[in-house]
Amino acid sequence: MSNPELDVVEFLLTTTIYGERQDLDPDDLPPAYRTVFWSDGDIERPLSATTTTAREATGVERPWAAVSGLMFTDRDDFSGSISFTDTDLAEEWFLERADARSIESNPVLAAEYGDTYDVDYEVTRELNRPARADRAFIDAMLEEAFDSEDEDDEEMLDLVDVRAPAEVETTLDDLVLTPDQEGEIQKIVKAIEHRDYLARIGLREIGKLLFVGPPGTGKTSVARALAHDLDLPFVEVKLSMITSQYLGETAKNVEKVFEVAKRLSPCILFMDEFDFVAKTRSSDEHAAIKRAVNTLLKSIDEISLIQDEVLLIGATNHPDQLDAAAWRRFDEIVNFPKPDRGMRADILRIVTRQMDITDFDPNTLAELTEGLTGSDLRMVLREAVLEALTEERTTLTQGDLEDAIKDFEERDNLKNMDMIDGDHDALVAGGDFTDADSADTASDGGHDHD
Repeated sequence: MSNPELDVVEFLLTTTIYGERQDLDPDDLPPAYRTVFWSDGDIERPLSATTTTAREATGVERPWAAVSGLMFTDRDDFSGSISFTDTDLAEEWFLERADARSIESNPVLAAEYGDTYDVDYEVTRELNRPARADRAFIDAMLEEAFDSEDEDDEEMLDLVDVRAPAEVETTLDDLVLTPDQEGEIQKIVKAIEHRDYLARIGLREIGKLLFVGPPGTGKTSVARALAHDLDLPFVEVKLSMITSQYLGETAKNVEKVFEVAKRLSPCILFMDEFDFVAKTRSSDEHAAIKRAVNTLLKSIDEISLIQDEVLLIGATNHPDQLDAAAWRRFDEIVNFPKPDRGMRADILRIVTRQMDITDFDPNTLAELTEGLTGSDLRMVLREAVLEALTEERTTLTQGDLEDAIKDFEERDNLKNMDMIDGDHDALVAGGDFTDADSADTASDGGHDHD
């Protein structure tokens, strides 16, 4: 359980030590602390410990109230700053109450007190999320690289979704993966960890993955989860948008996507709808679009995980539409099939963790959901929850889930009926949720490790 008094003293002690030790840099500050001190893409000494910064960094609503009873703290009523009247006494008080876990999660404290707690500073710093992965740092880098008053630059950034790893809620532990997917992910993780070694032995053609599979099978989720778990910025672009939104600037837009990724490196560049490349090359599309696609393929050839520290992931729902020129750009192909019965049961266990369900039997539900993807299963659960709420219930039953499966199948069949003309989704309630890779946010759930 959190101790507000101890949390605020740790924050004050960290800001004090960081201000005194010039050998420390922003990568040593815990991410929650860094967030409140970023200014124009930099963190300047001395750090200003105030009621506001202490509240935002620690989550303690009334930080001064938490430490005002200690004999070594003081507050300036005018500026709101909180400080130590006796740093040695504050240090002694903290070390008597802190444990190794507190030191291990704070490289500044590990640098100062690691020997006392047998904590390795270098290991602690390595485990700390780096400053380059903070939202504030990413925004500053983008502002420096692209002119906010330049209409072309603004349009370009509108086409690219850049997320800090902390903004990605899904982790790899939340996902149900096939053994092949787990194996490929483990290989790429090792490649990222040992980039210097791979460069030294001349192995540079690595780090370009193509995820293939139907919508809703987890391609986007796995890419985002990698960004979260590896503390890497996530740069996402849908190719159909970037090559059609601004026809006259398509090649330039493609080049800028890669420029964004290189400036934010190390990062993950995720290119969705990769089948658009092959469709364009084999069609009579506008010449500007074809030039953009050729620029894209050339840019893929020239970017490298080893040299540029950019992990490139392409994704497609239609691998049958890719030509040889597209396939050969990738060194690994990762298949995302629809989940089998065991995977469906695992997904259901994970995504229902926060639900109260009477007589819950995921294995039976898995038998009833042959052919459904992870996102389909989420749709089923959503409908079951909403139906129960119409009856003023927050506890579900196994029957609720089975009924929701039947309703889902009926709606799905209705959408596919040839006799329905016009906009199918307008006729079927919730129809748009079962179509699109916007729903490809998971073979959702995760392995049940219990």
